[in-house]
Amino acid sequence: QVQLVESGGGLVQTGGSLRLSCAASGRTLSGYKMGWFRQAPGKEREFVAAISWSGISTYYADSVKGRFTISRINAKNTVYLQMNSLKPEDTANYYCAATRGSSWTKGLGYNYWGQGTQVTVSE
Repeated sequence: QVQLVESGGGLVQTGGSLRLSCAASGRTLSGYKMGWFRQAPGKEREFVAAISWSGISTYYADSVKGRFTISRINAKNTVYLQMNSLKPEDTANYYCAATRGSSWTKGLGYNYWGQGTQVTVSE
């Protein structure tokens, strides 16, 4: 079992930055692809970004490309999401997830999920 705990969310003004962290415990993240997803009230969960086990490959939703950066430090069992130039439409609960499967963007392909951290971007 992999337990994931997100942190770093909060309230920020438009144009501001936040860095989310996702710490894993229970077992190593060895071999796991990691993803970030988000869900706003009344909307479906959507893919944000993903990173391969090695960290060499990354993939982003078009809506965040150029503004968000996903990274990981395997020695710390931690994944990060640096979010810059935040917009009100980025407001959501952000979840990290882990998978050993082939999925990059589909939430159903991820096996382990954190509880989420709230990000609110004010006008």
